[in-house]
Amino acid sequence: MSSVLRPAISGDDPSMAAKYRPISSHLAIAPPVSVVIPAMNEAENLPYVFKTLPSWIHEVVLVDGNSTDNTVEVARELWPDVKVVEQRGKGKGDALITGFEACTGDIIVMVDADGSADGHEIVSYVSALVSGADFAKGSRFANGGGTSDMTPIRKLGNRMLCATVNAKFGARYTDLCYGYNAFWRHCLDKIELDCTGFEVETLMNIRVVKAGLKVQEIPSHEYLRIHGTSNLRAVRDGLRVLKVILKERSNRRALRRRPHAAQLDSGQGEVS
Repeated sequence: MSSVLRPAISGDDPSMAAKYRPISSHLAIAPPVSVVIPAMNEAENLPYVFKTLPSWIHEVVLVDGNSTDNTVEVARELWPDVKVVEQRGKGKGDALITGFEACTGDIIVMVDADGSADGHEIVSYVSALVSGADFAKGSRFANGGGTSDMTPIRKLGNRMLCATVNAKFGARYTDLCYGYNAFWRHCLDKIELDCTGFEVETLMNIRVVKAGLKVQEIPSHEYLRIHGTSNLRAVRDGLRVLKVILKERSNRRALRRRPHAAQLDSGQGEVS
């Protein structure tokens, strides 16, 4: 991957400078960044979400989950070039998959529509990616992160599930069930997503490790949902997350038991 992080120096060749989008007076990037926002009846929250999004992002993809309020109209008013995609099925996982398919950027950022994520943090995610990471994973429990929206039972559940993933897959995560992440588009070719619910973040976190991708955690602060109520249910969704972990672990064992019959094209080794 070529270097895409550079100082924005005055007096540069205009033809070269035009290839970069400024982030600050000292930083510019070349890869276009797409922000995916799954939303269902979030019209009241979108003004808070959109006002923190950086002006330099390439596109905003709003995945509308059949909203009955004016979510789409508000989004278009706030960001005239927003790309609105109608969700085909149900669930957060399905919405994200739909949004990813509509993205044209080289970098994809996942942002919730409830106002809990601060768009100003996107620069930290992008910086990690252009510096060499494949997947920039938000963490509320890394040094510098935090949360205003987790009950004690959810914190305990997240900690236990995170410890399980670390033990079973060799990860070193400090947070597991958090939806603020960013990654290079090419990662989607290595982490096929096939779940529809809130467990999608856990599935992604497990599969990036299984794929051998370079992950960097980004300290992030999760704020309270501003309006409305969350569809998240701690026990129900915790069990779905656990089911994903067990299924992925089972699949890993099955692959290890499979005969090594497939050969690499170069003839240098086998693939399991």
